[in-house]
Amino acid sequence: MPTAPHTDDLTATLRRRFGLRAFRPHQREVCEAVIAGRDCLLVMPTGGGKSLCYQLPGVVRDGPTLVISPLIALMEDQAAKLAATGLRVDRIHSNRSRAESQAALRSWQAGELDFLMIAPERLRVPGFASRLTQRPPSLIAVDEAHCISMWGHDFRPDYRLLGERLPELRGDHCPIVAMTATATVRVQEDIVQQLGMPQAERFIRGFRRENLAIELVECPSPQRPGLARKTLKDSALRPAIVYALSRKQVEEVAKDLSQEFPCAAYHAGMPGDRRSQVQEDFQSGRVEVVVATVAFGMGIDKADIRCVLHLGLPGSIEGYYQEIGRAGRDGLPSRAITMYSWADRKLHEFFFTKSYPTPEEVASLLKLVPDDPGIERETLLHRTRLPLDTAEAALDKLWGHGAVALEFDDTVRNTSASAQNWLERYRRQRTHREGQIDDVFGFARETGCRMLALTAYFGDRADSSQPCGHCDHCAVDASVVRQLREPDGLEKRQLAALAEAIRCARSIAAGKLHREQGNGLARHAFDQLLDGLERAGVAASHSASFEKDGQTIRYRVLEIGCAPHEIPQRLSAVRLEQAPQAAPASRKVAKTVRTRQRTVAARRDDETDADAVLITELKAWRLAKARTLRVPAFHILSDATLLAIAGALPRSREELLQIRGVGPKIVERFGTELLAELTR
Repeated sequence: MPTAPHTDDLTATLRRRFGLRAFRPHQREVCEAVIAGRDCLLVMPTGGGKSLCYQLPGVVRDGPTLVISPLIALMEDQAAKLAATGLRVDRIHSNRSRAESQAALRSWQAGELDFLMIAPERLRVPGFASRLTQRPPSLIAVDEAHCISMWGHDFRPDYRLLGERLPELRGDHCPIVAMTATATVRVQEDIVQQLGMPQAERFIRGFRRENLAIELVECPSPQRPGLARKTLKDSALRPAIVYALSRKQVEEVAKDLSQEFPCAAYHAGMPGDRRSQVQEDFQSGRVEVVVATVAFGMGIDKADIRCVLHLGLPGSIEGYYQEIGRAGRDGLPSRAITMYSWADRKLHEFFFTKSYPTPEEVASLLKLVPDDPGIERETLLHRTRLPLDTAEAALDKLWGHGAVALEFDDTVRNTSASAQNWLERYRRQRTHREGQIDDVFGFARETGCRMLALTAYFGDRADSSQPCGHCDHCAVDASVVRQLREPDGLEKRQLAALAEAIRCARSIAAGKLHREQGNGLARHAFDQLLDGLERAGVAASHSASFEKDGQTIRYRVLEIGCAPHEIPQRLSAVRLEQAPQAAPASRKVAKTVRTRQRTVAARRDDETDADAVLITELKAWRLAKARTLRVPAFHILSDATLLAIAGALPRSREELLQIRGVGPKIVERFGTELLAELTR
């Protein structure tokens, strides 16, 4: 087993083989640990140079390196770069023909490769792992290692196979380096456990991005395309990636932005050759802006992206951090701008219910799966009464939790007898994933330094714990989109009353404070007042939770944030959110905005009429739902409960549960639709 070479020798190898003059921060310490044969977990953000931390040790150690990665684009990119240095490299994944994959495997066995990159599902092929061991690797690199954890934002059941296969592949002296850009402390623990390396040296490094200014601004969905166009007219913010939440929005926004500068759409529904062309055009500079779903970015090594702009809040902080990390990888000033509203939650909850069926639905599918000889996958999916997409998601979860085995020939076998407590684990995973949606919306309402919130979330042990100095909290006047304003006279009186109520209560839930001090103010506007108090240091808040009928209910708790004698001075410094001004949008978008503005204006003219309109809309929704389910309307919601919802204007499932007459069953069945009605 080799020992770490002298620093000068390692630097010489870096320059000679990779053409790099010096290590980036934290790279050398990781390389030395891996070369010395120690298992390592490396959590370093996108653009931090993780790949070198297996590539350089792979060159120095005596023997070949096996790389396991779920991303074909990333494999192809890294393989091309390694080959350009004169190293012998090949890859095996679903986009390669059987003949090409067999040739790569033979080259590995013959000792003709320095690096072999494989997709994790290849380990399901009978005999594949044993053929690899005919020439044992000297190093195993597991890329995107968060995929192995059910607590991560991108869990892949195929990655669970690694825990079974790695002991056979690694032998006695082969170290493992597991790498990811996004892993919370909980995910980090799961990675080392699943990969069988409990003594791994952990390098949780570099989450702070000194050159990245983060801002999030609340903005209605129809106004976002126009605001994006206005923002990106500034050439200093291009090249840019614009992330949208749906393919339809990608196409529409890309068409709109193309009127101003070279722009292209990118999503998984496009032909593969077209997606490749968009990537190539963006990389070369022929396209300045790409509007994409989150499918875009993996494997893109473009250092000069000046802005990552989200047209909606991502579904998790992990996904958000990975996406904004594609900006400013050259170290120059860059921006991450996110437009969001609470209506975005409707879409994320829709994705959630599609991806995470109820435990009862998952268990019902398992009952149809025999032990031996099993059942063909397509037969199973058509035999169940579940909708096809629900059945596919349920099967995915059964496999991920070990309740079924999915053979390479697509035969499904029931293995639940050996998978202890799989259903309870799935319940916990489902609750955790739902909590990730809460976390990202909590981050959007963060009133402190954005970068500090991110480094704390990921448990960066090397962080300075100092405010970044250029996010929309630290330097609001320098923000591109987000602006604050002085409160008007009424708002100043409301702010003073809230500060006094918080001071007297010492600690109070935001929902209770709204009920006692809201004076008819909509919850959304009320929360903006609380945010202003926090920004000025008058109040401080933290998240708390409790269990109710098996559900975790999260809520915000307010406390006074300064000495009583400081309150008047700090109240004078309170600033509230200013609605952003968008550039004129396309005719279709502008029509939607005008309709919305007329509706809002009419409701502002007569608050009583506004309540009546909302109640009428809720009653119409209730009647339609009752007819669909063939039950009386009051079985959906009583009149008293419906009126309470219209008065409280809840913006989340947790706030909905605080209303008298609303229980977990109502929230589970109708919560998403109710919240959508309230935010229309």
